[in-house]
Amino acid sequence: MVARTTILSLMAFLFLAQTPVSAQNELRDTLFRDADAARAAAEAADAELLAPRNFERGMREYRDAEALLERGSNIESVRGNAADATSYFTAATEAAEVAATALAQVMKSRQDAANARAPELAPETWTEAQRKFGDAIRLLERGDLKGSKRRDIEATSLYREAELAAIKDRYLSETRRLLADADRARVGRFAPITLGKAKELLARAEKELNENRYDTDLPRELAREANYEAKHAIYLSEVVRRVRDRDLTAEELVLEWEEAFRLVAGAADVSPDMAAGPQALANALADYIDTQRVELQSLTQENEENALRVADMGEELRVLDERLGGATAERAALIQRLEAQARIKEQFERVEQMFTTDEARVFRQGNTVILRLVGLTFDSGASNIKPQNFDLLNKVEKAVDVFPRSELVIEGHTDSFGGDDLNQKLSQDRAESVQQYMINAMRIPSYRLIATGFGETRPVASNETESGRAKNRRIDIVIRPDLEGA
Repeated sequence: MVARTTILSLMAFLFLAQTPVSAQNELRDTLFRDADAARAAAEAADAELLAPRNFERGMREYRDAEALLERGSNIESVRGNAADATSYFTAATEAAEVAATALAQVMKSRQDAANARAPELAPETWTEAQRKFGDAIRLLERGDLKGSKRRDIEATSLYREAELAAIKDRYLSETRRLLADADRARVGRFAPITLGKAKELLARAEKELNENRYDTDLPRELAREANYEAKHAIYLSEVVRRVRDRDLTAEELVLEWEEAFRLVAGAADVSPDMAAGPQALANALADYIDTQRVELQSLTQENEENALRVADMGEELRVLDERLGGATAERAALIQRLEAQARIKEQFERVEQMFTTDEARVFRQGNTVILRLVGLTFDSGASNIKPQNFDLLNKVEKAVDVFPRSELVIEGHTDSFGGDDLNQKLSQDRAESVQQYMINAMRIPSYRLIATGFGETRPVASNETESGRAKNRRIDIVIRPDLEGA
């Protein structure tokens, strides 16, 4: 029997040695067809991760079959190992499909942690979670459902812990480093108020991440503010030390800071009057900047209007000059439209005078007039109009009356903090609240009104500062005049 097997193996070896490569490949495809298909199915089911025991056994038999074929061993031995590999791969696929369902929650937590770079930023917790996850898989593959579930729960908790730690590390690590540096430098002794504010901001950022780790806008901004306050505290502590050590007198310190005001005042051509302190000068500089902004906006609008008007007139006059018939009527229409635009400009100037800068900003885009109601505020997360806004809305009614038969679009906008869907709904609710007020209190026909919310998609200022976010939380009334009856 042994001699017969040896002879068969020798014949197979000679066959393979003398057979063309294409024929050898055809023989391999025949022997490994089922095993290859089963292996592909197992890999597609992620069996290497979810059913490692059966998958590894399948790979062992598969490699043995390949080795036997390469050595020219008994064809039946090759076929036997390939068949065993097929069985193990099939079992691995079935086990992986069961695991994918049974371990769906822990697998999602694992992916979330990986997305947050937990392997890099929280390696110890990630490694422990991986170990528990592996235990859950092995126990499930062996049929120990109770033990597997226990490890599943433990791994899920660890992955979520690792994910949160990684997110905190990404957003808060610099703040923690700055505060540690401040504590080592005993900054709290010399600038306790500012350092305390930095620590409070860090605590708020951590609290926000604990409550909603996926909405990072607010925690990121709180961390940025904490960084600023920590650096500010370090700076202030050095100044206080200099004063304490009498390297700098209090008077010299005040004069040093006043010099910065003088530089800005000089650039603004504002008298640097600080005889009673810097507040009067600060107010004068703020007024100067606000005035410049308004003038720049007005000049920009006027420039755009003039460019459009010149372009329109030039094109239409060119066409009219090329034509002989009907010129009189078309020139009359052009003149009528230019007169309508002039009326809109006069109406715009009337409306502009109705509001103070803390109530509304009024500007034009072509023939469209926009009332940016900076003084119209809402409670956090609310859309109800408050009584203190009634006076401002009364002015809005008078402004709208200047443009009879105009179409009115009420636009709601938010800052970038909070979820996108929540901000979209809040902006829409607030726009509709103003729309309903205009229908009920101003008696404006509903067909003239459109309310739409844009959420956080159309900022007019940076969301990285509190003042910028305040500007982005707004209601804009867009007035589209009726050019024929303006």
